[in-house]
Amino acid sequence: MQINKSDRNDAFGIARIMQCGWYKEVRVKGLDSHATRALLESRALLVKMKRDLENQIRGLLKNLGLMMGIARGQAFHARVQELVEGKPFLAVAVLPLLETRDGIVRQIADLDRKVLMLARNDNQVRSCMTVPGIGPITALCYRATIDEPSRFKRSRSVGAYVGLTTRRYASGEVDWTGLHLQVRRRHVT
Repeated sequence: MQINKSDRNDAFGIARIMQCGWYKEVRVKGLDSHATRALLESRALLVKMKRDLENQIRGLLKNLGLMMGIARGQAFHARVQELVEGKPFLAVAVLPLLETRDGIVRQIADLDRKVLMLARNDNQVRSCMTVPGIGPITALCYRATIDEPSRFKRSRSVGAYVGLTTRRYASGEVDWTGLHLQVRRRHVT
C-alpha cells in the first residue's frame, strides 16, 4: 500500500508487518509429502505420455485405413504388430513408438508397485481407501496435500485449503449453506 515502491520501502513494510503481528505463518510441508507428490506427478506424466503415444500410433495407422479398435495392455501391442506386419514402410514409423510405449508401461507398473507399498504402510491412507471409489493414488494425493491434519482447527477449513467452498443458496425464505437446494415455486394464476 506504499506509494513509492522500491526494495528498501518493501523491506521496511515487511519489517513493520512483522512487528505488528499482521502476518500469518506459512507451514512448509514435510519431505515425505514432497516425495509422495513427486512420485504421483511422475506417474501421471508417464500415463499421459503413454496415452499420447497410443494416440499417435492409432493416428498413423488410421491414415492408412488400419483401424485399431479397442485394445488395451498387451492386446494393444499385439494388435499393432498384427497391423504393421508385411508393411515395412509403416513399421519403420510405428515400431519405435510401440517400443517406447512398452518401456513407459513397464515404468508405470514399477511406480504403481511403489504407490501400493506407500499406501499399505500408511494408516491414514488405508483409512481413506475405505471410502468407496477412493484408491491408493487418490488417498496418497490427499495425504500429501494435507500433510498434517492437526494444523486445521475445523474440518471445513480443509475444503477451503484445497479450493473447495460450500455452495450457498439464499432467497427471502431460505438460506442454505452446504447443500444446494432447489425450491420450486408454483405460479398461481
